[in-house]
Amino acid sequence: MVYFIASIKINDPAGYDKYLEHVDEIFSKYKGEYLAVDSHPSVLEGKWNYTKCVLIKFNSKQDFNEWYYSEDYQKILKFRLGSATCDIVLVEGLKG
Repeated sequence: MVYFIASIKINDPAGYDKYLEHVDEIFSKYKGEYLAVDSHPSVLEGKWNYTKCVLIKFNSKQDFNEWYYSEDYQKILKFRLGSATCDIVLVEGLKG
């Protein structure tokens, strides 16, 4: 399992809305699962200078790659990248 963790600071809400218009439709074609989308997470340590946190689970790195590098997603990714500052990591889940 892999987890996509995005800390997002939206700088241009109108531009980010262009991304949001299509992301769920595209995401639904792939094997990921939204676990959390939170605009007000509790900061326990450090500073959190973002406006949104997103956590998505994929059963494999291949499933993640099929979504993230798909032609459909790459077409809308430019809207997120142009309207938000994002720190994103892909984390491997523990093997049971």
